[in-house]
Amino acid sequence: MKTNVSTIIILIFYVLVMMGIGLYTARKTKSVSDFVLGGRNVGSWLTAFAYGTSYFSAVVFIGYSGQFGWNYGVSATWIGIGNAIIGSLLPWLILGKRTRIISNHINARTMPEFFENRFGSQNLKLVSALIVFVFLIPYTASVYNGLSRLFGMAFNLGENGYYYIIIAMALMSAIYVILGGYTATAINDFVQGIIMLVGIIAVVGFTLSHAGGFTEALKSLGEIEETKNLNTAFGPDPLNLLGVVLLTSLGTWGLPQMVQKFYAIKDEKQIAKGAIISTIFAFVVAGGSYFMGGFVRLYCSVTGGEKGKTLINEVNGKPVFDDMVPALLDKALPDLLIGLVVVLVLSASLSTLSALVLTSSSTLTIDLIKPRTKNMTEKREMLTLRILIAIFLVISVVIACNKNASISTLMSYSWGGLSGAFLGPYLFGLFSKKTSSAACWTSFAVGIGITVTHMILFGFGFECFNGLVADIKALELPFNILSPINAGVISMLLSLIIVPVVSSFTKPPKKEIVDDIFASIGK
Repeated sequence: MKTNVSTIIILIFYVLVMMGIGLYTARKTKSVSDFVLGGRNVGSWLTAFAYGTSYFSAVVFIGYSGQFGWNYGVSATWIGIGNAIIGSLLPWLILGKRTRIISNHINARTMPEFFENRFGSQNLKLVSALIVFVFLIPYTASVYNGLSRLFGMAFNLGENGYYYIIIAMALMSAIYVILGGYTATAINDFVQGIIMLVGIIAVVGFTLSHAGGFTEALKSLGEIEETKNLNTAFGPDPLNLLGVVLLTSLGTWGLPQMVQKFYAIKDEKQIAKGAIISTIFAFVVAGGSYFMGGFVRLYCSVTGGEKGKTLINEVNGKPVFDDMVPALLDKALPDLLIGLVVVLVLSASLSTLSALVLTSSSTLTIDLIKPRTKNMTEKREMLTLRILIAIFLVISVVIACNKNASISTLMSYSWGGLSGAFLGPYLFGLFSKKTSSAACWTSFAVGIGITVTHMILFGFGFECFNGLVADIKALELPFNILSPINAGVISMLLSLIIVPVVSSFTKPPKKEIVDDIFASIGK
């Protein structure tokens, strides 16, 4: 058991600081705009760290780095590089300025409000709000899943410890988000981001040191018989690796909890600085996580033996990817550093959770409940936001208590559904006057349709579809369409194709609406 006094002290100190920030910012949160967007007055450093810490959580550090490190070896590092360039740098440079200007001009506080005011359709707002609420839930559950597995390793809590940790994390994130809203999360994200940077660098160093250094670790990977090319630049399966890079990188362009960071930034001048900070953060945190994951085969095994405990799911006979990074950490790290790693993953996870619950609750309140409630006061709107945060967390906890749902599957369906629906409409809505509401509806239908169909056919394990699954596997396709990751990639790419095509032969929004919006950015 790795737990020691230092781990507990570090954890208690961190929790007290986090709650203190929540209490401090609660006094400054006076309006719905303050609660949801920090009064649109957040600087580049806080916004960049809020973006990065919302991006990377236990999903990446525990789930994705374990699974893709096992499958692709050191080539999994390309996922982190893609996250830094495609998922961080480019959206800041391409989406940041226009999002800040247009969202402020049309008074959009959420992505569904953007769709309503940009395309002149209240129905678009209502449907997109439902999509946001439904598809953020599995992502939240995946964060709980990863976090609880690490705590299970560090504190040896037994079978029921998994559930205790999930409930405790839900309560902690609820307290400081309910108290201080976006400002509390932004300040906490900055503190959490510093912890993540220091922690990742330390973990990567100890991972390589325990394996005999970088050169020796690469040599050991190359000697593993059951899988070839784990120590090469592009690994054993470059095409499906590309699918992971695209889902986890391009996906951020259409996720409401990510682009909403641009709504809240103080002004357009902060964008360039924020882009640099966010990109460096992603290189260190995502690149370091996937690089570390590339060596999990040196620390754990699916057959037991000298590399550690058996990591096989007794129900389906598949490797338990979500336990691989905890197994690596348990073996490679000294006791003192375990405390830092626990706080690292807790920081990453709570920052992501806060972004998810704030996005979901604000979307439901502003876009669904308020339009149907007469004379809703500011005070009542704030109360509704806080109640919905609690409800959203309860639903997520219930889903997360299913230990057989893998982290990568939950996240893939969430990102695939959200970005598959929103990516094209949001991107082209910022840049093209011709983008039509019909194109938005088509993208929503295709993105959600592909995601839900894939979940039913391949995600839930229904026996009636076993024959279809077997037939597809027999084809030995180079691009695995059974993977929820690749299904998400397909839906996102189709969204980028569908929107301009459908817009070319359908009616655009009213000219006066479009001209007014684009006049705000001098176009």
